[in-house]
Amino acid sequence: MQELGTALDPVTASTDRFVATVASLADAQVTGDTLISPWTRGHVITHVARATDSLCRLLAWARTGVETPQYASMDARAAEIEAGARRPVADLVADVRDTAARFEEAVRALPPAAWHTQVRMRTGEPRTPASLIPTRLRELEIHHADLDAGYGFSDIPADAARWIVDDIVEALARRPKTPPLRLEATDTGLVHALGTGGPTVSGRQADLLAWLSGRSSGTGLTAFGADEVPAAPFWI
Repeated sequence: MQELGTALDPVTASTDRFVATVASLADAQVTGDTLISPWTRGHVITHVARATDSLCRLLAWARTGVETPQYASMDARAAEIEAGARRPVADLVADVRDTAARFEEAVRALPPAAWHTQVRMRTGEPRTPASLIPTRLRELEIHHADLDAGYGFSDIPADAARWIVDDIVEALARRPKTPPLRLEATDTGLVHALGTGGPTVSGRQADLLAWLSGRSSGTGLTAFGADEVPAAPFWI
């Protein structure tokens, strides 16, 4: 349980930071622009809450053995996000807090055998419950930056950013059409290689994460073995 608690600590801290930013917004700012147009801040915040619910469903699948899809359908997913996007800040904060508590409870309720159970993400990708913890952290941190409300990729703690980069690279490695690529973070020493023979993209870890997540075209990065920083490979 101590190891589990340690694994959840970055998620708890990330949740607190996300909630603090959401709580600092005025109701009129909920409809403001984000880094992932056409979604507004309300869409992004609601998505974070509904995505947390979806991870809880996958954890229930692992715990009970009863197949429980992450989402009923992509149309249902979109409708839930749209329905919650214009709520006042107080309601959004409560939603994020409540779903965060449910996620932690669901993780802690897993018996040892369930940690090895495979479930399927909405993309069809097989995962085990342990991998859903960095997925939750990734959702919080990347979408926190998406809010464009004073928290950027450079504000993500280095350990959390590294965990998220690792998670994205693992997802890319599972895709047979991912092009060869080498990543080097000049400030943290992080190195990842996907296949052989591709370009090396290097720069600060925060800039690598912004690029990998599709939020940057490569600002602050350098490419060796290519004329320019390539488009980041599709990972989700």
